[in-house]
Parts: sequence; C-alpha cells; structure tokens
Amino acid sequence: MDISELKFDAQGLIPCVVQQYDTGEVLMVAWMNAESVGLTLETGTTWFWSRSRQELWNKGATSGNMQQLHELKVDCDADTLLALVDSPGPACHTGNRSCFFRTLDDAR
Repeated sequence: MDISELKFDAQGLIPCVVQQYDTGEVLMVAWMNAESVGLTLETGTTWFWSRSRQELWNKGATSGNMQQLHELKVDCDADTLLALVDSPGPACHTGNRSCFFRTLDDAR
C-alpha cells in the first residue's frame, strides 16, 4: 500500500496507535500527516504531527526514548495506522510507560 492511498481527515491527519511490537502493550495514540508518515518510514523512528504546536515531532528525540519502528500497518479502511515499535523507555509525556495508565471509573 502507498501513502497516497491513506484516508487523511479534513485537516490532513490520520490517527496512529503505537504498540510495543513484542508485548502488544498499547503505548500511545498520536496524529500523523503525510510528511510524518514518510519520515517514519524513511528514518525508522516515529514522527507525528502535534496539533497543539502545529509542528512535526520525532518521538523521543528530546528524552532519548526514541521509538524504533518495526512495522507500520494500515487498517481495512485505510483511515487508521498501527505502529509496531520498540520503545526503550516511557512513551507518555508524564513519564509513564504508556499513556493508558488510568482507569475510567463508572460514577453514574
């Protein structure tokens, strides 16, 4: 499959689920644009689009916890990506291994 076949949203973005390749642990979800998809494939490390900063970012470039890409998969509708990575350290900006460290309580 080619990048041109991906279904980006109206803002030119596509969600990407990031998963540890060998354990299946879901680490984070981030947004990619065509340029960050290309950079990820070209460099072998994950690149994303920051909606808040309106800029590209190479995950872990500042912290040293760069995610090494093993495989970039596309879902059946071509509107979501799955990055299988080796993440050597915390994936979350809070310092947690995964961004999914909290449980939603049913307080209805």
